[in-house]
Amino acid sequence: MSEKQTLGFQAEVKQLLQLMIHSLYSNKEIFLRELISNASDASDKLRFEAINNAALYENDSELQIRVSFDKAARTITISDNGIGMTKEDAIAHLGTIAKSGTKEFFGKLSGDQQKDAAMIGQFGVGFYSGFIVADRITVESRRAGQPAAEGVRWESEGSGDFSVETIAKANRGTDIILHLREGEDDFLSTWKLKSVIRTYSDHISLPIKMQKEEWDEEKKENVLKDELETVNQASALWARSKSEVTQEQYDEFYKHISHDYSAPLSHTHNRVEGRSEYTQLLYIPARAPFDLWDRNKRGGIKLYVKRVFIMDDAEQLMPVYLRFVKGVIDSNDLPLNVSREILQESRDIKAIREGSTKRVLGMLEDLANAEGEEAAAKHEKYATFWKEFGQVLKEGIGEDHANKDRIAKLLRFASTHNDSDAQNVSLADYLARAKEGQDKIYYVTADSYATAKNSPHLEIFRKKGVEVLLLTDRVDEWMLSFLSEFEGKELASVAKGGLDLGKLEDEAEKKQHEETETQFKELVEKMKAALADKAKDVRVTFRLTDSPACLVADEHDLSGNLARMLKAAGQAAPESKPILEINPDHPLVQKLKYEEAKFADWSHILFDQALLAEGGNLSDPSGFVKRLNEMLLNA
Repeated sequence: MSEKQTLGFQAEVKQLLQLMIHSLYSNKEIFLRELISNASDASDKLRFEAINNAALYENDSELQIRVSFDKAARTITISDNGIGMTKEDAIAHLGTIAKSGTKEFFGKLSGDQQKDAAMIGQFGVGFYSGFIVADRITVESRRAGQPAAEGVRWESEGSGDFSVETIAKANRGTDIILHLREGEDDFLSTWKLKSVIRTYSDHISLPIKMQKEEWDEEKKENVLKDELETVNQASALWARSKSEVTQEQYDEFYKHISHDYSAPLSHTHNRVEGRSEYTQLLYIPARAPFDLWDRNKRGGIKLYVKRVFIMDDAEQLMPVYLRFVKGVIDSNDLPLNVSREILQESRDIKAIREGSTKRVLGMLEDLANAEGEEAAAKHEKYATFWKEFGQVLKEGIGEDHANKDRIAKLLRFASTHNDSDAQNVSLADYLARAKEGQDKIYYVTADSYATAKNSPHLEIFRKKGVEVLLLTDRVDEWMLSFLSEFEGKELASVAKGGLDLGKLEDEAEKKQHEETETQFKELVEKMKAALADKAKDVRVTFRLTDSPACLVADEHDLSGNLARMLKAAGQAAPESKPILEINPDHPLVQKLKYEEAKFADWSHILFDQALLAEGGNLSDPSGFVKRLNEMLLNA
């Protein structure tokens, strides 16, 4: 046995322990779920490593989890015969939180106990939940394949430090011994522990065993027997028939694989037969994980082959734009020693991926398009989904050509039809409200709802009662490069190219516009000369009713919003100047026809105002202020 070392916790662990000790979990029982879940993961890891090295089983291939208690010592012990830990593993895994995610974890804590509790498992720190009920935790472990003399004992009271020492441990795996706090004696009961296990861990595919308890007539009390009994169903939940699984069991299994505190929005459970045989149990979560925007972080789908766990980030099984989906896929056709390289090239995997993608889109369609008694509840769930994951789903428009039309029907946007920023308008809704003769779906892009809603480009559309979609997500500009039409109707930006209202404009209006353009021809030419360094062109517009001017991008140029986004991201945008359009009915523009001395200054002010109105940044703010002040003084 080596000398005991005392080491300090990482600063973030100290913070976390304070949260735990002050009962961050609103439901204390969850500590047992987290520790059993960790034990199950340790067994999965052993099973996977043993595929290529059967000696790791050490003549003990029956994987199981044991839960026991000692009333006299006031301890609960959770034991597994999984992969186990070395001394270095214990220091690394139980003394620190992985650097990736630590900052995000503490940044997301809100002070709301229930919401904060939901994040514990997600960040891989469920072990520390033991300190909710324990004032001391002892961990004894030995890694599979290591000599019996190279076990490790880790111990901490949950304050600033922990101790580690080398011990002899005959059996591989891990024992976690919780020394209960005062007032937590409820857990020193077979009935209580069984109840918690059946509530939260019944879905675990390994047997969870406890000592049998029987009534002793002589002692007039229940006593523990040496015989063990399995207290959970101990069969892979996805392998059971759907009729045998309750909604509560589905929800608890989701929480186990996702480490999410909330129930999922929806699930699909299917056995697929044919050229590829596999079972899928897939879930749509109710809220986004902290690392949703990390496209390289792929931990959603666990791959099993004939019930044997293979990997928990099988990215080939689900497209990137569905990275929020959680679940299990169990194949009967893949080899047990399947590698990532084999997955990359496998025809079976391609079939599973396509089938699973269609199932997920089907789940979303069921929520979005529900009719009948459950319609309102399902529509509310879809609104929740869209708020959490809508921007990610939009990536599918450009990444999944085969399902582009299905995805397009699932898109939701804000629009001028509503008075709020809620994204609840589908493209089908928009077309159902389209004006007679309207042959386009109109939209405007901006960096915020307020900028989009107040865009001067919307003025003529409001006047004519034509709905415009308000697109403000960063992904929208990229998505639109792949979504040019919907059900035969072109998607048209109200801020690009010339204004073409088609049949929404009558012949009398067109004739009047031509006459006005002739009247303002001289003014337009003078403004072109004054703004040659800023504007690609100047022209009269009839899209404005209240504003004096606006900027539009040429048909094939980047929109101003996209150019600004690229610049903010440090990327070079192709150089292109905007077109300035002026409102001939506005008093400022009419006055400009007769201005000589300050003509250039007034022209620059109109351009800069138009740039500000669309959310742009002035290249010379002080010059704009100086010109504006002079104009005000001369007014």
